[in-house]
Amino acid sequence: MISERDIYLLREGTHAHLSDQLGCHLRPGGGADFALWAPNAQSVSVVGDWNYWSGEADPLHQRSDSSGIWQGFAEHARHGQGYKYRIRSRQGDYGVDKADPFAIYAELPPATASRIWSLEYEWQDAPWMAARGPRNALDAPMAIYEVHLGSWRRDDGHLLGYRELAHRLADYVIQMGFTHVELMPVTEHPFYGSWGYQSTGYFAPTARYGTPQDLMYFVDHLHQQGIGVLLDWVPSHFPTDEHGLGYFDGTHLFEHADPRQGFHPEWKSSIFNYGRAEVRSFLTSSAQFWLGQYHLDGLRVDAVASMLYLDYAREPGQWIANRHGGRENLEAIEFLQTLNRAVYREHPDTLTMAEESTAWPRVSRPTDMGGLGFGMKWNMGWMHDNLSYMRQQPIHRKYHHHQLTFPTAYAFNENFVLPLSHDEVVHGKGSLLGKMPGDAWQQFANLRALFGWMWGHPGKKLLFMGGEFGQRREWNHDGELEWWLAAQDGHAGLQRFVTQLNRVYRSTPALYQLDFSPAGFEWVAADDAQASVYAFLRKPREGGASVLVVSNMTPVPRSNYRLGVPMTGFWRELINSDALEFGGAGWGNLGGVAAAPAPSHGQAHSVDLTLPPLSTLILEHSAPG
Repeated sequence: MISERDIYLLREGTHAHLSDQLGCHLRPGGGADFALWAPNAQSVSVVGDWNYWSGEADPLHQRSDSSGIWQGFAEHARHGQGYKYRIRSRQGDYGVDKADPFAIYAELPPATASRIWSLEYEWQDAPWMAARGPRNALDAPMAIYEVHLGSWRRDDGHLLGYRELAHRLADYVIQMGFTHVELMPVTEHPFYGSWGYQSTGYFAPTARYGTPQDLMYFVDHLHQQGIGVLLDWVPSHFPTDEHGLGYFDGTHLFEHADPRQGFHPEWKSSIFNYGRAEVRSFLTSSAQFWLGQYHLDGLRVDAVASMLYLDYAREPGQWIANRHGGRENLEAIEFLQTLNRAVYREHPDTLTMAEESTAWPRVSRPTDMGGLGFGMKWNMGWMHDNLSYMRQQPIHRKYHHHQLTFPTAYAFNENFVLPLSHDEVVHGKGSLLGKMPGDAWQQFANLRALFGWMWGHPGKKLLFMGGEFGQRREWNHDGELEWWLAAQDGHAGLQRFVTQLNRVYRSTPALYQLDFSPAGFEWVAADDAQASVYAFLRKPREGGASVLVVSNMTPVPRSNYRLGVPMTGFWRELINSDALEFGGAGWGNLGGVAAAPAPSHGQAHSVDLTLPPLSTLILEHSAPG
């Protein structure tokens, strides 16, 4: 039942649950109610399997309150049937059959109809839901495994379903020690090769892997295994397919009419009109729907930079300035702030995460401080500088030393996630392992050193599937990962190393509690460019054990390398990326070293370390007995 309050919130742009009113809703006694926002339609009817796709059988009627909503009841509509809206526009002789923007399920692509469905499901994840707040908090360990469901695993080349994937993925994530899974978009999308980032179904999971209940089972099972589930969500643009949101009622309803604002030149897609209140309500309702109906633990919001800048990917003369003459998209800023307030108001135990690639200020700061209100932000600068550095031959790294030190200058400006995502292993960029210089042994050693550095560095961790065992070819969405490689020595050693990293990370508070505070980080050696050695301390809350992270980014082992430490006692080696079990050469410190009362690096004590070649060490302080 659509109330006056619903209409008010819709027009205000703050309605967060439009899917309860619009779309298709089955009645217990049979038939279904339909409601659609199409203010510029001359007529609307529901066509579907039950009425042989006849435009005369089930017309909708426009409400008299000028809301632009059409509604009606189809007596013979039944669960599982396909349907669309047949729209005749007031604008000329335009007529089209459109999928339901609020459909909760759709036909299997390439078919494009919506399907009548309901969302009954008996959840079994109550313990997780009751206790998940601390697991998704800023001071929690967060090691995220990014997954594209269609190409993680396959069965003789065929896609696996949500339910099959649930068990296989949960078992693997537990084995590897990751805390969360991040799904590349599973919102319905017509072109599989878009990986879900060209979405037409903002309330419908893709039918490629099963039904809505199958996806609920997936989330439910991962929760029961203690794994959080995040979803990539795309409010920045949508595809131009005729059955989708574009030119919906014969006008540019969801998108800007002017292509300088409404068409994305890089992605050849339409851009939402965030200045229209009903569009803001639509998108906010989509976000709340996934968090509420599917028990998701958070949303990673795609391409935020493209939303914030009016001149994004445009040349001079190809964009329209805001009312102040600037390049900032004021309507998008307001929408993102409204979105984040709504999410954290209703789901304070979840998180929102921005993929934002510029220096826009206060992305992950509260809206009442002028921020966008996200919980976290991807650190694209860290990713770029680190990969650029690691590509260098070790002999040249001394000339690029600052690429690893510079990110700490801004590391606490935002609540950062360190991403090595799918974007770094596609479009000719090669695999992570393939970016590493040297022979095969050096490539693996370099990648282990990078991962050790990453897990030691302030910020939450995100790794795209395949990176954990060193897939050699770049990612291809049309096949599964090269799992056969994981049985080979170098790859198996890398996989064991990532498992050990996650185990140590999750059990060492210094590595995560103060990720977003300068109180949790201190450089020990930041300027030894000649040796390409880096060392820093990670600190927990008061009373916990500190950690020393040391990286040697050359193939030259270094004995008796003195580093200052703040405390006497034994410094136990938690991680040595050069250990034999990980495929290394076996250099190390025999489990740890004792600090001596010899000042160094501005510290009262120091340790003499053996630094293995192309390696990262993580040592934890233990008080003298």
